[in-house]
Amino acid sequence: MEKSYIWSLPTRVFHSLFAVFILLVFLTDDDKLLNYHAVIGYAILILLIFRVCWGFFGPKYSRFKDFPTGKQNVKEFLNNLFEENQKYLGHNPLASYVMIAMLVVTFLAIITGILAFGIQEGKGVLSFLNNSYFKEMKLFKEIHEIFANILIALIVAHVSGVIVDRFLHKKHETLNSIVTGYKVTNESENIKLNIFQKLFALLMFVLFIGFLIFNLIEPKNVLIASKFEPIDYKTQNEVFVTECGSCHTLYPANLLPKKSWELIMNDLENHFGDDASLDMQTNKEILAFLVKNSAETSTMKASWNFLNSINNKDIIALSQTDYWKRKHKNIPKEIFENEKIKSQANCKACHSDIEKGLIENENIKDISDFK
Repeated sequence: MEKSYIWSLPTRVFHSLFAVFILLVFLTDDDKLLNYHAVIGYAILILLIFRVCWGFFGPKYSRFKDFPTGKQNVKEFLNNLFEENQKYLGHNPLASYVMIAMLVVTFLAIITGILAFGIQEGKGVLSFLNNSYFKEMKLFKEIHEIFANILIALIVAHVSGVIVDRFLHKKHETLNSIVTGYKVTNESENIKLNIFQKLFALLMFVLFIGFLIFNLIEPKNVLIASKFEPIDYKTQNEVFVTECGSCHTLYPANLLPKKSWELIMNDLENHFGDDASLDMQTNKEILAFLVKNSAETSTMKASWNFLNSINNKDIIALSQTDYWKRKHKNIPKEIFENEKIKSQANCKACHSDIEKGLIENENIKDISDFK
């Protein structure tokens, strides 16, 4: 038995980065970490571009044409699975299929993720689709999650295959080979990279590192930037700011539907336990502004979710909606009783951008700040 050099340094670096970033993308699958999740997804896309290109003009055993696919190869591999000596120097037939499936599914997960990010959050390069497809935002998110779950299944299959190979064909040192590049085989065969392959691998690595640095320097770049801009309500309607914002949080008009605003403005004498009556002209002016900018006119995720949660019910408080209760169900009751918050109605205590018409996940304060 001799050692054969079959996995080049670029191949091994790709494998390591791919594994680490796949782990990171799942660890950042959280509303508050969504921007990081997106950046990591784009980074994986760069790795995929490299691997696909590498699969066509990379060294032997990394090229797709060298993958021992086909029914006959699979049948032969399964029949000889328990034999100590294996003839496959690179990927075995089953590993080849799993490898190809992982690349395809990862690509589809990223593309659907970019779609969901643009449509649901109004962020990234496809944020322009938010206007047209925001009502189907859940569908795109669900499709993305389907591919993510398939990828998990493929990862489990890949890891299981490595473990099985470790027990059945230990002397080939397949697991060690992805670190060292060397695999123990019956005959010696060593790959070499030509100058073109070396330059391509170097350029892709520089691109990958440059991409990460760029996102550290420009965290609000076009790949994750939101189409929704902060609103200066004082410029839009000074009366609304003066009369409403002077007593409580300046709730954006786009968080409640037209019916809720009409109910509120038509009963200001009993405004959550206070008399907030206004003269007829002021009342009319504020109501017109609220109706014009109500949830029905917005494509923001929060607007759409509140609108659907309220539906035709006579609800005038955000905290009375099922959507609000679901989003805040894990927050202990004592947090809302904290002297810095005091009430569920004090949204701006946690949502620092709400009075600018936004509810960005990354701008939500951590509940640990109030403990």
